[in-house]
Amino acid sequence: MASSLFIFFLTSLSNFLPLSVLSATVLEDLATLTPPPDFTTTITTNCLHNPLLRYCNNTSSSSPMNITEIFRSTIVPGHLCNESKNPNCIDSFPKIRIHGRPKTAALYLSFNFFWKYCPLTVVEIQLVNNSLKSEFPTNVLSCAQIRTLDLSYNQLSGSVPVQSLSRLTSLTHLNLSYNRFLEEKISDSEFFNRFNASSFIHSGLLPDVKRNKMRVLVLLIVFPIVVILLCCCLGWLCLKRPDYLRRTCRRSHKLTSAMLDAATDEFSDQRLVSKGNGVDIYRGTLRDGREAKIEVYTEKVSKEKRREFEEECEAVLKLRHKNLVKVLGWCNSRNLRALVTEWTNGENVETWLSSSLASSWRRRLRVVMGVVEGVCYLWEQWPEITFDLNTSSVLLSDDDQEPLISQFKIGDGNSSSTSKGSFLVLLENMNFVKI
Repeated sequence: MASSLFIFFLTSLSNFLPLSVLSATVLEDLATLTPPPDFTTTITTNCLHNPLLRYCNNTSSSSPMNITEIFRSTIVPGHLCNESKNPNCIDSFPKIRIHGRPKTAALYLSFNFFWKYCPLTVVEIQLVNNSLKSEFPTNVLSCAQIRTLDLSYNQLSGSVPVQSLSRLTSLTHLNLSYNRFLEEKISDSEFFNRFNASSFIHSGLLPDVKRNKMRVLVLLIVFPIVVILLCCCLGWLCLKRPDYLRRTCRRSHKLTSAMLDAATDEFSDQRLVSKGNGVDIYRGTLRDGREAKIEVYTEKVSKEKRREFEEECEAVLKLRHKNLVKVLGWCNSRNLRALVTEWTNGENVETWLSSSLASSWRRRLRVVMGVVEGVCYLWEQWPEITFDLNTSSVLLSDDDQEPLISQFKIGDGNSSSTSKGSFLVLLENMNFVKI
């Protein structure tokens, strides 16, 4: 009954609308079209015959806006019927079918007034392969009587109005495949149980099996490999280059052979300062930018001697006196033993004695007194530490010419007689005593 009334309405409308109104340009002129004078009477008559028509509930106020809206909605079906290539358009209007015409599909989706008064005869809507890039077209759900809705092969995004779709009790076939919807947990919902998984292939709504396999692959294989590599890198840093770690995560005074290799350009000749009896001295640059003097002990020693060497280095590290060079750290690996002290740019006493500055006995006495203070500190506070006193090992600070004892005989054991003898030799070289 509703179908026949609707067709009757379209037929009666075509009798008083000129042919130009029903031409292909009508859709372009919808905004300017106005209802004919007796259109309200026609609508009222139709509603008396069938009050269930969708537009009947909107004519009670006889608002011109509503009448205009209803008028426009009656023009679109004829064109949409032709666009959908439906047979017997005059007798029935069962489906809206637009495939592969994105501009046409987007145009008709924009007619909200049409979907608001969707003909009751429409039971199937197919808008397939139209590259629609909007969100889910909720206005088509106004056709609550539809049985089939196919929106596959588009680029629809956002969320799917599951609750609105659930209210379409006549809907038996739904296809949302090949879109870009947001992934939602609908597989356990009652709505999902009404349809099979083929309705949601590559729609974005269901977890992608291939993507999940890749995640499992990454989780079970790639992730452990990455963790192992990170642990190896971290272990290498801890063992070889702890200077790359945060200061709180390393012992800043214990250096590695790799750190000293980097500081001295692999102990290049350009970094070599002097070679002595079992001791090579290099000038290096630590990673934090500090200049350092690196004393490398070339003599091969036993494991027990290496242990004693490390204990003595830990003791030397605690030396704090203005007449002693500051110790920065040490290296005690199997292939390298070295003591690292701060680098002083000032000249040594041997060079200083040949300059005019050393001609003053007061200045010489000041240097000697500084050496005496340093020696007394070592004898009183650290009697287990042996030092080497000579004009080349006593340096002068570059700011106030303060003498600095710079060489400690690590591993030679303590010998007070040797220390006193070296001190007397230093005094003789400075012309204070004669031996």
